Amino acid sequence: MKKSKLLFPFRLAFAAVFGIIVSTSNTTGAEMTEQNWDKVFAKSEKVDVKKVKFKNRYGIELAGDLYMPKEKTAGRLPAIAVSGPFGAVKEQASGLYAQTMAERGFITLAFDASFTGESGGQPRNVASPDINTEDFSAAVDFLSNQPEVDADKIGIIGICGFGGFALNAAANDPRIKATVTSTMYDMSRVNANGYFDAMSEAERYELRKKLNAQRTEDFRNGNYAAAPGLPEKLTGDEPQFVRDYYDYYKTPRGFHKRSINSNGNWNMTSALSFMNMPILSYSNEIRNAVLMLHGEKAHSRYFSEDAFKKLKGDNKELMIIPDANHVDLYDRPDKIPFAKIEDFFKNNLK
Repeated sequence: MKKSKLLFPFRLAFAAVFGIIVSTSNTTGAEMTEQNWDKVFAKSEKVDVKKVKFKNRYGIELAGDLYMPKEKTAGRLPAIAVSGPFGAVKEQASGLYAQTMAERGFITLAFDASFTGESGGQPRNVASPDINTEDFSAAVDFLSNQPEVDADKIGIIGICGFGGFALNAAANDPRIKATVTSTMYDMSRVNANGYFDAMSEAERYELRKKLNAQRTEDFRNGNYAAAPGLPEKLTGDEPQFVRDYYDYYKTPRGFHKRSINSNGNWNMTSALSFMNMPILSYSNEIRNAVLMLHGEKAHSRYFSEDAFKKLKGDNKELMIIPDANHVDLYDRPDKIPFAKIEDFFKNNLK
């Protein structure tokens, strides 16, 4: 494998918009209507949506959309927090998942991760294995304190890179009673090892030298160099999975101006923390239920298959979706097994 391809996972994983401006408008609690709808999917008439804000354990203010089913049963409802994909925003796939699950009777929260989208945190466009895991627990904090939510019935859904963070959160936070991962990435593994673990120790050392030299430059320049991201136009020579990403993030299908993968680049040095602090170290200790979903034809399928092997107990399941690629599970209702997800949460949030 050529080195350019070997390092591509790092470049793709940290594609972002440098210096995105965080929305400071007073929108907390504002109802989302057809007039102010800012999602890439159609608004459902079966749910109410409002913008909310809450802080994580590091004091970073997170922005979310709270979806409530219009037809409510008596008593408090089970709830689900949703985030991802890595480099996406709540107006994309996570919002679609949240809205769909709200249609099925759950209170759901789609949120932007720290340093991205409408959430706070400086500098912009960085990621952290610890803080992004914490973001899920912060979402549980928020949901646990909503009067309509049964705090003993909270689950999470992590998409793409946030599938790995969701497993990491479930290992650390027993309040999370059920976890779904969809088209999961292990961001520590892909940044430290490259795709299919093709990066050697020597190549990893050279990458560390390059990235830490970049830190010196960033400090000197007073800003953060941006990592290369998705191309603005395809040449036809790209790997199929890059074309798949492009088809979602760079076209009307999934483009959103606040999405890192749609509109810019991650900070180049963001990879360092993932290379040094692996997630999933304690995933074998998750006692609550886990459902892992992945496409049969996804380049990333091995992340879910390997992570699933580490899970213990008879309440864990891996479901491979026939003829689906990685991004099909972002927004394809004919591929995403929402009925299966509904049954999983109803059986495990009771």
